[in-house]
Amino acid sequence: MSQASPAITTVDYHTGGEPFRIVTGGVREIPGADVLSRRATAMAEPEFDGVRRLLCHEPRGHADMYGCFLVPPDDAGALLGALFWHKDGFSTACGHGTIALGAYAVHEGLVAADPDGETDVVVDVPSGRVTARVRCSGGRVRGVTFVSVPSYVMARGVAAGGTKVDISYGGAIYASVPAAALGLSVEPAHLTELIGHARRVKADLAGHPAARHPSDERLSGVYGVIFYDELPDVDLPGLGRAAHQRNVTVFADGEVDRSPCGSGTAARLALLHDAGLRAPLVHDSVVGSTFLARVAEARDGWVVPEIEGMAYRTGRHAFELDPDDPLGTGFTLR
Repeated sequence: MSQASPAITTVDYHTGGEPFRIVTGGVREIPGADVLSRRATAMAEPEFDGVRRLLCHEPRGHADMYGCFLVPPDDAGALLGALFWHKDGFSTACGHGTIALGAYAVHEGLVAADPDGETDVVVDVPSGRVTARVRCSGGRVRGVTFVSVPSYVMARGVAAGGTKVDISYGGAIYASVPAAALGLSVEPAHLTELIGHARRVKADLAGHPAARHPSDERLSGVYGVIFYDELPDVDLPGLGRAAHQRNVTVFADGEVDRSPCGSGTAARLALLHDAGLRAPLVHDSVVGSTFLARVAEARDGWVVPEIEGMAYRTGRHAFELDPDDPLGTGFTLR
C-alpha cells in the first residue's frame, strides 16, 4: 500500500470572491536573506514550486487559484513575510492577499488586536513592506485596509495588442485599457475575449522598456492587464463624491481576478491621481464585489494608496500527494 506525502496544511480565504490559500504547515522554511530573495529560491527549487503546483492546479485547485507561502519578515518591523503564487508562478505583490493576511493574523491570534478599533498587520512582500489595517468591532473583523507600496505612472499611450495602454506600478506592473476601446465591457460574457486581448497586450509588452522597473529588474515585466469601465460618480456618506469604475484584471497567463485586484487598484489610483482625480475611487470587480481606494500620501511622481476591502475564511485543509497518483501535482485545462 502506498503512503501519501506528509500533509500540507492551509487556511483558505476569499477577498471579494478571489481565493487566497495560506500555507500554514508541511513546508520547510524557504531559504533567503530577505523576502525578495526567498521568492527567487521558491521559483528555482522544484521542492517549493512543486508545492505551488500541488495547491494551485487541479484537482486541488483550478486555473484561477491563488495563495502564498508564509516566510519570516525581513526584520522585526514586520509581523509576517509572504510569497504570493498562482498557477503560473510567483508574483511580486498581492493586495487581495494582503487583506486576507490581515484578517488571518487577527483570527489566528498572531497579533493582539483592538476589539473595537484598528490594528496594523505589517507584511514584507517581494515588492516591499505593506500594511493590512484591520478594523474590528465587537471583537469581529469588519474590514481591512491594504496600504500599498508607493505607486506611480510608468508610461501612457503605449501601443500594444492593437490598442493603446497606460502602464503603472502598484507593487506589480499593470497595463490599463478601457474595455470600450476594444468594443467590449467588463462583464462575464466578455471574459473570453478580454483574456485573449490581455495575452496579446502582454506579448507585445514583453521586454518593452516601458515595463522595466526603474530600480530592480526582478520587479520588471507587465504582470496584469486591467480592463475598466467608467461608471457614474457616487456619493459616499462622510466622504462626499467618489469616482466609480468597474474592472477586471487578467494576470499571469490568462488568470482572471474575481476581486477588484488590490495591487491593480493601487496602479489604477496612481494613473487617476496623475490625471487629476482627488476624490476616492469605488472600484468594482467583474463579480460585483467592491474596494474603496484613496490616496493617503502624494509626493512628486508617486502616491501611497489605501484600499479597503474584506476577507472571509472559507476553510482549513490538509492536502496530500499519493506517490502512486499518475496525475502527480496536477494539471490545468486553461
